[in-house]
Amino acid sequence: MKKFLLPLLLISLLSACGINKQIDRARAFEKCRYEVKSADSLTIANVNIMQLMRDKSFDLAKAPRLALALLRKDVPLEGKINLLIKNPSSALAAINQFEYKVLIKDHELAAGLIDQAIEVKPNGGSTTVPIRLSSNLYKLFTDTRAQKDITDFFDALTNEKSDKKSMLTIRIKPTIGVGNKKIKYPGYITIDKEITKKIFL
Repeated sequence: MKKFLLPLLLISLLSACGINKQIDRARAFEKCRYEVKSADSLTIANVNIMQLMRDKSFDLAKAPRLALALLRKDVPLEGKINLLIKNPSSALAAINQFEYKVLIKDHELAAGLIDQAIEVKPNGGSTTVPIRLSSNLYKLFTDTRAQKDITDFFDALTNEKSDKKSMLTIRIKPTIGVGNKKIKYPGYITIDKEITKKIFL
């Protein structure tokens, strides 16, 4: 009987070590620094965001397509933002995948899943993760407060004299792998970043 106990004990210890390693890497991921590096092909109702931000103002009336989209109750947001992740710690930061939400104030613009392993090397290592935006903004544009907040966000980008800031929030929930199981990180890592017009250029 004893000859079976040692292998079982070793398997248990290795499993515990594996779990602890995964947790440590996820904690290092939480301690990483995040930056919105750029945005690619960002459109609302098939109108490029840059077109809406011309003449130092953000004017939804410039987009007849948007009015048509509202009538159809389908206001598609498409594009991606590139999230730069830097790891200042001495530990490898790694996760199996993560869920994400992108918000302006408390209004959710898009949500999704990055279904791939992500590693960020220690001591200043970095990687860029593209986050896809794809959603229907109809409910937001028919909510007076949400529409104002979104308009204020883009207007602050175009108006250099504005004292308002364009704050974007990204919330990510990492997943770690334990054997054949995937365990979600408790809660979200919240990233609040001020956005400038240059990310669209």
